Amino acid sequence: MELNEITYGTAQAIEGYGPGFFRVGGHVLRGALLVTPWEAGPWGGLSDPDAVLALRDKVDVVLLGMGRDIAHPPAAFRAALEEAGLGLEVMSSPAAARTYNVLLSEGRRILACLLPVD
Repeated sequence: MELNEITYGTAQAIEGYGPGFFRVGGHVLRGALLVTPWEAGPWGGLSDPDAVLALRDKVDVVLLGMGRDIAHPPAAFRAALEEAGLGLEVMSSPAAARTYNVLLSEGRRILACLLPVD
């Protein structure tokens, strides 16, 4: 088996997570986050679809990490994104972080909306 190191260029990978935090691009960020290849910052969570919608012209896929376990997002949150033409993939935050990094390595226009793992 051949192993290849993945490089992300100037894009920000999700490097790790723990109780209440994520490590992105060498920085520890606490709480709910929005992570794109070019920036990562705080997010108001499931009651804040507008922050996600503001990025709709810059991303093709939205990953929603629901914390430690997968759960259904509020219907209004999902409806707002789907109405704007954004595809939403819901999973646990650890799975969303891994998926984000794989899609990032492929050069995809990706957004990860992450709720912290408690």
